[in-house]
Amino acid sequence: MLNVPQEIYDAIVAHARKDHPDEACGIVAGPEGSDRPERFVPMTNAERSPTFYSLDPAEQFKVWREMDDRDEEAVIIYHSHTSTEAHPSRTDISYASEPNAHYVLVSTRDTDKLGEFQFRSFRIVDGAVTEEPVTII
Repeated sequence: MLNVPQEIYDAIVAHARKDHPDEACGIVAGPEGSDRPERFVPMTNAERSPTFYSLDPAEQFKVWREMDDRDEEAVIIYHSHTSTEAHPSRTDISYASEPNAHYVLVSTRDTDKLGEFQFRSFRIVDGAVTEEPVTII
């Protein structure tokens, strides 16, 4: 189960809507081993694409180094889907490399009247995808 503070939820949703029609991406850091999302870190989609995202390598290196210095880890890794449901694609699954992270997907297709807004969380370990409940606190 993912317990996410309201202000973090709101920040993720605002970032996804701001970057629409391109996919947005980022992380939420928290103390190592705590499973507590505390520090929102929006990142740059290096692809600037409505159908694909990748973290800018230099920015990712800087953010991961900063997390190491602060004894943090990526509790949430998020990105948006702009015209499909909030469910990991084959590409998303193949790139999932943090087994302890919650992979949050936000669908912003409601912006284009293509479907409902969705905010969903998944665990992705060794290619296996498991959806988990999200509680906003």
